[in-house]
Amino acid sequence: MSLLSLLIAIMAERSLSGSMWQFNFYYNYYTHLFGKNFTAKHGTVASVMFIIIPVIITYLVLTSIHNGLIELILSTVILIICFGCTTTRSAYKNYLKSATRDEETTAEMYHQQLLSDKNLPQMGFGQALIWLNYRYYIAIMLFFTVFGAAGAIFYRLLTTVIEHKKEQCIADAYKAQAAELSSQADDNLDVEIVTENDADNDISDAAELQEDTQTTTTNEHQSNIAPNISLGCQNHHDVLFWLDWLPVRITSFGFMLVGHFSKALPVWLESLFDTAKPTHKILIDVAEKSEDIMVNENDCTAEPCLLVRLAKRNLLLVLAVISILTLSGFLN
Repeated sequence: MSLLSLLIAIMAERSLSGSMWQFNFYYNYYTHLFGKNFTAKHGTVASVMFIIIPVIITYLVLTSIHNGLIELILSTVILIICFGCTTTRSAYKNYLKSATRDEETTAEMYHQQLLSDKNLPQMGFGQALIWLNYRYYIAIMLFFTVFGAAGAIFYRLLTTVIEHKKEQCIADAYKAQAAELSSQADDNLDVEIVTENDADNDISDAAELQEDTQTTTTNEHQSNIAPNISLGCQNHHDVLFWLDWLPVRITSFGFMLVGHFSKALPVWLESLFDTAKPTHKILIDVAEKSEDIMVNENDCTAEPCLLVRLAKRNLLLVLAVISILTLSGFLN
């Protein structure tokens, strides 16, 4: 049953590009029911309930259905909705168009926009695509295969909630930085003591100092556009570390099988039991060793295209392994 749903969903996902087939369409409606800032105001317990309720409802609905065809259709529709991300696909197409026209500034803009939209740390465009391919396809396939449609909803909803939490966290960091810089500027101004005899000259000096301080504050704020999210902000890689621990190693092992096994094996073994290295770093490092990325430095399309082809081969491998396990009776 799960294999058939996977095959149908993978074939249909790209052709069904309407908003009603996108996960964010339903996520926005769901958050509207609770209020946009519901999880931020009520903390961890609210976030857990926010995620668990749809998962439990999906599980109960599917287990109460005794018609195999209806269950197949419903599971497939849920899987199609959980799959993919239109913003990532659009950013990839726009990046390639700009790069082929030698519009390097525009291509870099799409690169940075993708990192910003998905709240990713600074990384190459091809590296970001490798990670997002795992996040929006392979991880969901694995969770769907093991836990059914409820598992796919759980993973996609969890990652979306955490990404939105991080957006709010970064916004709070901006406000905290602005307040701190403003406080420092006020302290600098208070240091100046104006004497009665030289009031006119000192007032003029104070005005100049205030103007200089405001300019400095603006420049410092602009130079720190990406605040240090470790200062009070929880990175989604930390939250999802254990959830992604095994799927990332399975996926990276697939990269070796469809790429250069001998070159990538030492990196994979080194990271196998590493409990400190971020999961995205493990996946990206193994992927880059699995593919020959010897390209012209001036060609900014070569690396993304090579890594995307590697990711596509790996997705087909994962699907083939799931098919073999299903046909042999190890999976339902």
